[in-house]
Amino acid sequence: MKNTLFIFDIDGTLTDSVPMYLMSVTNAMQALGINDIDTDYNNYQHHTDSYALRYNYKRNFATVPPAGLLDDFETDLVRQMNLFTPVEEINGAKSLIAYFREQHISFCFATGALPKPAMMKLEQCNIWHDERLLATSKTHETREGFVLDAIKKAKTYYNTSSFDKIVSLGDGLWDLKTAQNLHLDFVGIGDKNKTKLLAHGALYCFTDLVEFKEKYF
Repeated sequence: MKNTLFIFDIDGTLTDSVPMYLMSVTNAMQALGINDIDTDYNNYQHHTDSYALRYNYKRNFATVPPAGLLDDFETDLVRQMNLFTPVEEINGAKSLIAYFREQHISFCFATGALPKPAMMKLEQCNIWHDERLLATSKTHETREGFVLDAIKKAKTYYNTSSFDKIVSLGDGLWDLKTAQNLHLDFVGIGDKNKTKLLAHGALYCFTDLVEFKEKYF
C-alpha cells in the first residue's frame, strides 16, 4: 500500500452516527427558525450540511442564508448532538486508524458534515484525527469539492506531490458516485447499502472495518 491514500467518510463509515446526526441537523435548523424542512435527506442533490441549510432556508424564505448563519448552524449542531448518547465506532474503526498510523499508511477524512460536529463524533469514538486531514462541507457544498480538498490537504500533510493510488471508503451510494466521478477506487463499508453499491459498480463491500482490514490488505 505504499504511496496509497485512503479517504474516509465519517458518518456510517467510521462512526455509527447517521440517525442521531440527521435528527441533530433537523433540530438545529428548527432552532434557527427554519420550520418547513425536507427530511428526506437521502434524496438531496448534495448530501452535505451546508447544502441542507441553504436548500431548506431558501425553501422557507425564498432567499439564500445570510452571512454567518452556517457558523450558527454548526454551533447549534454541536449543542443538539450533546443531547444524545455519544456515538460508537463502526466495528474496527479506532484500531484501523491506529494501524494506518503505525504502518505509515496515508489517510484523510472527507465528510458532508461540518468541522466541529465531525471532530466531535471522532472524539466520542476515540478515533485519532487531525484537523489538517479533515475536509468538510464548510467550504465545499458538493462531495466532489471536499473530497478533492481532502486529497489536497493530504498531499500537504504527507509532503508529497501525488499518490499512486487513491481509495475512497464510504457507506452511501453518494460516496460511490463521487468516487466514480473523480475516477477514484472505492470500498463500501456496511451491509445496509451493500446491494445498491454492488449494483452500481462497487467492486468491494465489507460489513465493517475489521473485515476490510482482514480481506483488503
